[in-house]
Amino acid sequence: MNLPAAFEEKMRRLLGEAGYSSYLDCFEKPRYYGLRVNTAKISVEDFLKLAPWPLRPVPWIRNGFYYDGENYQPAKHPYYFAGLYYLQEPSAMTPADRLHVEPGDRVLDVCAAPGGKATELGAKLCGTGVLAANDLSSSRAKGLLKNIELMGIGNVLVLSEEPGRLIPYFRGYFDKILIDAPCSGEGMFRKDSRMIRAWEGHGPDYFSKIQKSIVTQAAQMLRPGGMMLYSTCTFSPEENEQTIEHLLKEYPEFTVCPMEGYEGFVPGMPETTVSKDARLKHTVRIFPHRMEGEGHFLALLKKDGERRDDGGHTGEIKSTPVRGNRTGGPVPEELAAFLGSIRRTFAPERIDVRGGKVYYMPEGLPDLKGVRFLRTGLLLGELKKNRFEPSQALAMNLKKAEYDCCIDFPASDERTLRYLKGETLDVSDLASPKEKGWYLVCVDGYPLGFGKLAGQTLKNKYLPGWRWQSS
Repeated sequence: MNLPAAFEEKMRRLLGEAGYSSYLDCFEKPRYYGLRVNTAKISVEDFLKLAPWPLRPVPWIRNGFYYDGENYQPAKHPYYFAGLYYLQEPSAMTPADRLHVEPGDRVLDVCAAPGGKATELGAKLCGTGVLAANDLSSSRAKGLLKNIELMGIGNVLVLSEEPGRLIPYFRGYFDKILIDAPCSGEGMFRKDSRMIRAWEGHGPDYFSKIQKSIVTQAAQMLRPGGMMLYSTCTFSPEENEQTIEHLLKEYPEFTVCPMEGYEGFVPGMPETTVSKDARLKHTVRIFPHRMEGEGHFLALLKKDGERRDDGGHTGEIKSTPVRGNRTGGPVPEELAAFLGSIRRTFAPERIDVRGGKVYYMPEGLPDLKGVRFLRTGLLLGELKKNRFEPSQALAMNLKKAEYDCCIDFPASDERTLRYLKGETLDVSDLASPKEKGWYLVCVDGYPLGFGKLAGQTLKNKYLPGWRWQSS
C-alpha cells in the first residue's frame, strides 16, 4: 500500500513508531465484512435461527455480526430484500449504537446517506417520534430514501438541504442528533484504496472547515438536555478533536460525555488541540490495528439545560400539512376500506393527501413549507379513479400478522426470486379460485411487497426500481 508521505508522518506522530508499525501491518490483513440485524423487523435471536451463512458477533455492537464476504453474498439473498439486515462495516455501526435513541424521540441524522446509521436510529424509535434523515446531495438522498423504506422505517422526513437551511424550521427541536460528517476518509484506506487518491485531492484542511460549520449548525437544532454524536472515519486531529474543541468554544453549554467502552477503544487525544482540554479524552478513536474494523472517531455530547415542556413526546403539537391539500377530515372511502384490512390504528388527523398520494405523517412536525424533501412520513399509496393502490413502502412497514391477505413463500421456493424479478406467478397451491385483491407477499413470514391476486394468478406489484438484478 503506497501511502502519502504527509499522511505517514502524521500517523507516526499520533501513534509513535511501534504503533505506526502495527498500523501498517493491518494492511496485510483482509478487510472485515459486517451485517447489522434490523431490529425494526426481526429480533437478533430470530434472525440467527434463519441466517443461511456463518456469523460471528461484533463484540461491541449488540446486533452486529461479521460474515465471510469472500464466500457469501448476503446482498443476493431474499432476506436482504425483506430488509432483515443492513450490510455495514463493523466500526461504522458504532455511532448509531452509542447514541442512545429512545422511543418517542425526535432524531436528526444530518449527513445520512446511504442510510446505515439512519436506519438503525429509526429502528430504535420503534415506529414512534420522528426520524429526520438529511443529505445535501439529492442523488445520495434518493438512495437514502430507498434504504429507509427497505428497512421498514415509516416515521420519517427525508430531506436534502444544507444543514444551515434547516435551523429556522428546527431550532431547539431535536432530542438526539447524529453527525457522521464528510471527512478525508483516512480510516477507510485499507477498505478502499481509492480513498487515498481522494485524500490527495481534498485532505483534512478542506474537510475541517466543512465539519466545523456542520457541527455548529446542528448544535442550534438540539434541544436543551439533548444528546449529539459527532463521528468521522478519519484519524486527522483537525477533523476530530479540534472540531469538538471548536464546538465547545462556540457553544460552551455543550459537554463531552463518556461512552460505553470496549477494550479496543482508544481515548481521544487532547494534546493534539490548542486548548489541551482534558474533556476531549472522553472522545473515542478506533484504530484498525487494535480492533476488527476500520478507523473511526466518535464524540458524544450533551447540551446543558432541561427539556422544555413542549409536548414533543405526548403529541400535544399536532402535525402540520407539508404543502398538502388536506389533513384530518373524512378519509377517502377507498383508502378507509383498505386501511380497514390492516390490524393497526391510523389516526385520521395524521393522514395527508397530496397530488393523489397518501402519506401517514409523524406527530408534532413544524411547518415545513420551503424545505426540499424527498419524503414526509410513510407513503401509504396512491388514490386513483375509484381505487387505492398501496405502496412498496407500506408493504415493507407492515408485519405479516397485521395484514389479512398474505402469500408466504419459503426462501427456497423459486417463486420468491421470480417475484423479486417482477414476474407474474401461479399460486394455485396457495390460494383458492375465489380469492382476489391485494396480497402481501412474504418470504418466510417477512414482507417483500404487494401483488394483485385474481384466478390463482398473482400479478406482480413489486416496485420496478427495486427488482432483483442478475449482475
